[in-house]
Amino acid sequence: MTVWDQPGPGNKVYGADKIWRQLNHDGVEVARCTVERLMRDLGIQGVGTPAKKPRTTVLDPAAAYPSDLLERDFTAAAPNTRWVADITYVPTENDGWCYTAFIMDCYSRAVVGWACSGRMYTELVLDALDMAIWARKGRLGDRLVHRSDRGSQYTSISYTDRLAEMGAARSVGSKGDSYDNAAAESLNSLYKRELIDRLGPWNDLTDVTKNTMEWVAWYNSERLHSHCKDVSPFEYEEAFYQTQQPAA
Repeated sequence: MTVWDQPGPGNKVYGADKIWRQLNHDGVEVARCTVERLMRDLGIQGVGTPAKKPRTTVLDPAAAYPSDLLERDFTAAAPNTRWVADITYVPTENDGWCYTAFIMDCYSRAVVGWACSGRMYTELVLDALDMAIWARKGRLGDRLVHRSDRGSQYTSISYTDRLAEMGAARSVGSKGDSYDNAAAESLNSLYKRELIDRLGPWNDLTDVTKNTMEWVAWYNSERLHSHCKDVSPFEYEEAFYQTQQPAA
C-alpha cells in the first residue's frame, strides 16, 4: 500500500512533494523526481488550489472592538500563546448551509477546538472554544492571545466573558480585511480542499460533523505540515515539550 492509497481522511490528498516528504519521514529513501514520475505515470495528483468562498463574517455595529494584538504576525514561541478562530461554510443536500468553527494554535497549526452547526450563532463558536479549553487543560497559562475577526459571534457578551474567565487577551482585525486573519483562512482553505470539496456533496449536518472529526484527528496527528518542519502538529508540539523538561 502506498502513501497515496492509505485509508482515512488523508487518502489522495498529498501531491508529489508531500508524498516524497512522508516517505522519507517514514524511513523510505526515494528521490523526489522518482515520486513525481511515478505519480505522472499512474495518472494521480494531489488536491487542487482553493476556490473562493462567500463571506461568513457578520459585523455587530454596536460592539466595542479590542485592538489587533498580533498585527498579522501569526508565529508563536510556544503552544497556547496565540490562537486564531474563524468560521467557514459547508453546503449540504438535506440541511442546507452548515457551518464549521475552528480554533487553531499558531505555534503548531494544530486544531485545538472545532464545532459544526446548522446555524451561525454564538453557540457554535462557544462549543469550539469549550473544546479548546478542555483539550488544552493543564497547559493554559496567562499569556494566551485569542484572535478572531469582527463577527458578531466572537464579539458577543457570552464569548468575551468566556475568554475573560480563562484569562485570554482578545484581539480582532480591521474591518473587511482577510489578511488580518490569514492563518485561520489558510486552515479553512485546507479543510475545504482536503475534505469538503474533494469528498462532497454532503448529505446533512451529521455527515459533515462525522467526517470533520476524522479529518481533524488526521490533520493533528498524521498530516505533515510545512510550518512544523514537515512533521504533524502534535509531533511538533511534543518536540517542544520535550525540550522544556529538566535534564535528569
